[in-house]
Amino acid sequence: MNLSRRLLAALVPLAFTPLAWASADDCQLNLSQPVLDFGLMNRAIRTDSAAERNLGERRMSLNLNCSTPTDMSLFYRAIAATAERFHFAERGTYQMRIRDAVLDGQSVELGLIAAVGQPPGQTASQLMWRPDHGVVAVQAGVPLQGRTFSAQLELTAWVQEQGMQMRDAVTWEANGVFDAVAAGRNKEVTLRARFAPAACVPALSNGGVVDFGTLTINDLSADKITPLPPRSLNLRVACDAPTAFALIMHDNRAGSATDDSDSQYGLGTDGRNNRIGFFSLNLDPASASADNFARLYRTDSAGANAAWSSASANPIALAKTRYLSFTDSAGSSAGPAMIQNFNTGVTVDAVIAPLNSLDLSNAIDLDGAGTIEIIYL
Repeated sequence: MNLSRRLLAALVPLAFTPLAWASADDCQLNLSQPVLDFGLMNRAIRTDSAAERNLGERRMSLNLNCSTPTDMSLFYRAIAATAERFHFAERGTYQMRIRDAVLDGQSVELGLIAAVGQPPGQTASQLMWRPDHGVVAVQAGVPLQGRTFSAQLELTAWVQEQGMQMRDAVTWEANGVFDAVAAGRNKEVTLRARFAPAACVPALSNGGVVDFGTLTINDLSADKITPLPPRSLNLRVACDAPTAFALIMHDNRAGSATDDSDSQYGLGTDGRNNRIGFFSLNLDPASASADNFARLYRTDSAGANAAWSSASANPIALAKTRYLSFTDSAGSSAGPAMIQNFNTGVTVDAVIAPLNSLDLSNAIDLDGAGTIEIIYL
């Protein structure tokens, strides 16, 4: 699901110092998410005849901090699948894009390098991180040094059609290592995807896109949060047979929500990495229907083998970790009913942070995004 909006952000002058190497004790390399989970994939139903299926996109941030100015070249060590993609377990590949690089507080371009100290073969504000290559902050094509470097990473994974034809449930994992050579630091990341034989497909109306339009600063509060007018979508889940399932949602902008609860999702950040706000997806059982049930009630659980709540007609927000499901028995704590075709209205509520907490000198987009996952029970 994508949300879009225009606000304002700032540009500032760039200033840098010469390249250098640092002791490993002087530097720290961190990833916001060392494990990227692409969720549970449904193998039994194909919605198209493509040779491979897109497993989705996951994002994380990378930060390298040193106490002295240092060459901040970064390499990614992983098995190559092609010149542009990395190997992801059996019959899978993934691609990594790096963007929004900031060196010592200033936005910078990135250069793609084959080895430390070599001139970049390509420079841009965002790059596809190719196997056997590194990236470095550049200005006018010249590599730079710094004390702090951060960037956003977007990883997209695919599985070939043959890879979707396994009979049993299986988990794929692939590992890679980010290597800050001059800083003497490295960090491992794990990519994970799960495949199961159950066959339910979720779909959102309007392709899952919610557009809140364009606002000016006159529409927003300077010192308080501003709730935006709610928007509506329809959520449909179609299964090839009656199935017990639950819903959760992954935050594709993890860490950017100003109020980061289990049911609130980030809207991205402005040019200075200020958090713009958050959004939530709210479901009302009164608007839900399934198969030949006269009425549906919602029930939720902490997940896995945890107990289910007493089923009620109260609205509820879709959460990141807490399972949400439906039953036709009011007050029941037996868990979800077996459902084949499910429909419900979804209310999308977004909140913008106070303007005095944002950088308002240039337009920016609300960039909220989430991925709804079906949990088979």
